[in-house]
Amino acid sequence: MDIAQFIQTVALYALPVLFAITVHEAAHGYAARHFGDNTAWNLGRVTLNPVVHIDPLGTILMPLLLYLATSGAFLFGYAKPVPVRFGNLRHPKRDMVWVALAGPASNFGQALLWAILALLFEGMDVREAFFLEMCQAGVLVNIVMFAFNLFPLPPLDGGRIVVGLLPYRQAVLFSRIEPWGFFIVMGLVVAGVVSALWMRPVMGLTYAALQLLLSPLAWLIR
Repeated sequence: MDIAQFIQTVALYALPVLFAITVHEAAHGYAARHFGDNTAWNLGRVTLNPVVHIDPLGTILMPLLLYLATSGAFLFGYAKPVPVRFGNLRHPKRDMVWVALAGPASNFGQALLWAILALLFEGMDVREAFFLEMCQAGVLVNIVMFAFNLFPLPPLDGGRIVVGLLPYRQAVLFSRIEPWGFFIVMGLVVAGVVSALWMRPVMGLTYAALQLLLSPLAWLIR
């Protein structure tokens, strides 16, 4: 692998990734505090300081090793999850949905902001490739996080949303998947099931939604 290309890729994605994971985790903690659980707040996890949310293995080492091993074809990483005691929420089953949804919603919002920034650069006739490519990286990173975290299997946010929406008995049965959920998801990722049946359709719809939201601004600038 070209070392210069690798360094350039890291430089382009470092800031978008740090923002994406930091705001995602902080959003979970803020939503939990809003609905009655102060666990993350008391531990200092409701913060935009990325150091608090970075997991040395999951956020740095694993993505780098996978990038080098697969030449960028397959990447996976994770941050330190914000602790939430769902039993402390005022309405645990209902509020669980909002707490889980807060993370992916923050990624959708960030993707929108990166896309707006790219349009503003275009409107100001900024031609610096690095800045434009960083905006594209910001959109991509956040859409990937948005789609992946909504995959409907615990412990991912989408799985917890499903638990919150199901009737109580079915929710209890479905939540029992969680101890093995990570390994099931990883198996489905490696098998290509998540990519083909979930990521591509959801990402396609998300890009379409962004284009629709940005169309008035794009029309004004162009």
